Amino acid sequence: MPGPALTIDRQSWLLLICLSVLWGGSFFFVAVALREMPPTTLALARVAFAAAFIYPIFKVQGGNLPTTLAGWKPFVVMGLFNNIIPFTLIFAGQARIASGLASVLNATTPLFALLVLASFGEERLILRRVVGVLIGLAGVYVLRDPDLVQSESQTIGMLLCLGGALSYGFAGLWGRRNFNNVPPLTTTTCQLIWSSVIMAVIASAVDQPWHLPMPGFVTWSAVVGLAALSTALGYILFFKILAQAGAANVMLVTLLIPVTAILLGVLVLGEPLLMREIAGALVIAASLLVIDGRVLGWAKSRLAGA
Repeated sequence: MPGPALTIDRQSWLLLICLSVLWGGSFFFVAVALREMPPTTLALARVAFAAAFIYPIFKVQGGNLPTTLAGWKPFVVMGLFNNIIPFTLIFAGQARIASGLASVLNATTPLFALLVLASFGEERLILRRVVGVLIGLAGVYVLRDPDLVQSESQTIGMLLCLGGALSYGFAGLWGRRNFNNVPPLTTTTCQLIWSSVIMAVIASAVDQPWHLPMPGFVTWSAVVGLAALSTALGYILFFKILAQAGAANVMLVTLLIPVTAILLGVLVLGEPLLMREIAGALVIAASLLVIDGRVLGWAKSRLAGA
């Protein structure tokens, strides 16, 4: 039987916004790092550096790593669906398309999450949620670059990014089933450790990083930001929201990422704010209100009492 649909409280909304900023910035960091690093090596650097950042905090907080293969299994699978597959696919896709378009395609994650969770009987496919996600995707469509010229390479890049979004949907399912009572710091640390081990094997076979030219300071700075902020800190927030608000709700962060990416561009890089970007942001905000449901419930009660 599907579990009860979890709602988003005020704290979870604030964490969701913070997470959208961290993950929105990741597309900028990746765009910079891909100039000197191939996608698979960058995926390895992201998880390995993030594991190195988070492990000392984990130990200071009194955390203990699993001591059996059975204890490691949930984290290995989570690392596969939440790190290895999506990072590799999205980075490979972003090497072919613009970072803004990659973030837009990443916004399909809530729809994949809803479909995956409903298919496996974990959550009810509520009409309001489906409508809300579709409205959000419409808002993301408004944000797109209208002058985008699609080529075969760009089409492949877009499909790779969509594959990463689908993988995140399965990560939400696995997290819902296995990590409800696991501290977010433990989940983050353990999945990153195993992701680093597996990505080291993959990158060694695909890229042979020891033969690559040494990246410059700007690239390493982007990798550090990607690992420390967008990955280590981001995953702590992700698993906290997952426990509080549920898998379908936490995936709403991907609808906010394109908005926050545009705002970061305006505030940090001085990029112009276009009318289509304002319109897209308003549509996405409306979709979040529909999915949350409380505003609709309040309006219904007001109409009933009128």
